[in-house]
Amino acid sequence: MAAVKRNKPAAKSPTPTLRHVWLAGLGLAVVARREALASGVRALDRIGALQRRAQGLVADARDNVRDGIENVRGQVEPTVVKFSAEVEARLAPVLDKLGLKGGKRQRRGARKAAKPAQARRAARKPAPRRARRA
Repeated sequence: MAAVKRNKPAAKSPTPTLRHVWLAGLGLAVVARREALASGVRALDRIGALQRRAQGLVADARDNVRDGIENVRGQVEPTVVKFSAEVEARLAPVLDKLGLKGGKRQRRGARKAAKPAQARRAARKPAPRRARRA
């Protein structure tokens, strides 16, 4: 026996009722709320990533500047020491003729770290209030 195809009538889509519209609206509200919260979280993540990237770039720039300063200091410092010694050598005979302290001075030691700032004065007390006359 051969199989016979039967044509089924196409199923009609149900006519939308107010209940269907209400449920679709609720679904839309839920999806919109979920996406709004997710977009807020995504925005915060992007802001955090940008902040970390900016901090990294600032740290790199600071390190580059410090390295450049160290290089310049390394090049300039010997020249300054040489110039200072030359000036002292030329002034020593003049100072000796004038009878002032001359000769070679002792070199200063390496730079000291800055001392923490101390309170220069004690906290002030407010001025006493004058009594009012009646």
